[in-house]
Amino acid sequence: MATITKVELSGSTDGRPIKVVATETAGTTIHTAAATTGVDNYDEIWLWAFNSDTEDRTLTIEFGGTTAPDDTIKLTLAFQAGLYLVIPGLILQNELIVKAFASAANVVTVVGYVNRSAA
Repeated sequence: MATITKVELSGSTDGRPIKVVATETAGTTIHTAAATTGVDNYDEIWLWAFNSDTEDRTLTIEFGGTTAPDDTIKLTLAFQAGLYLVIPGLILQNELIVKAFASAANVVTVVGYVNRSAA
C-alpha cells in the first residue's frame, strides 16, 4: 500500500511563494517531481497563482516539458484578484519538472504543495 506525504514545492523556500521571474521558456522552476516511477510512486501537484500587477498577465505553466501544446498550460490572471487554481492535483514522476513564465517578470507568484505517493 502506498503512503501519502504532503511536501512543499521543491522550488520554494520554507513553503513561501515562488516569484515567477522568467518571461519565456524555459521558465522559473516551481517543482521537480520525485525520481521514482511506477503506479504507486508519483507527485500529485496543487498550484495557485497570484498576479500582483496593475494589469492582467498571462501565465504559462510548463508541466513536465516545454512542447506546446502538449506540456503547456496557459491562462490569464486578472490583476490583484486573489489566488487562481492553476494545477488541480495533476501527477508527475521520474524527475519531470514544472516551470512557469509570465508576460511580465516579478509580478506573478505561485504557491502550492505536493502529495507524494510512495510504495
